[in-house]
Amino acid sequence: QVQLVESGGGLVQPGGSLRLSCVASETITKFYRMGWYRQAPGNQRDMVASITHGGSTDYSESVQGRFSISKDNAKNTIFLQMNSLNPKDTAVYYCFGDSQGFSFARSWGKGTLVTVSS
Repeated sequence: QVQLVESGGGLVQPGGSLRLSCVASETITKFYRMGWYRQAPGNQRDMVASITHGGSTDYSESVQGRFSISKDNAKNTIFLQMNSLNPKDTAVYYCFGDSQGFSFARSWGKGTLVTVSS
């Protein structure tokens, strides 16, 4: 089972920026899609951004124009650049990777906490 490890979370003031990273224990080219979900206390886990094997990206409306997802295949890493952060962005951010072998499989990281507060 591939392992995904997130990093880069922390406390940031409103209007600030953070860059999250997610490192995979295997080549990320095995995933046809990777991305980020987030879950705030008391809320469901919602998709934030995703990137396909070919580099196509997708964003939720709430982060469109502020967040940017990218990947570095050589480093087996995906990134989430988060700008213009506001308190509503406070959540645990989870990295995921979707693969298709004999069946669909989704791998998850354990999450990294982002807190936006003054």
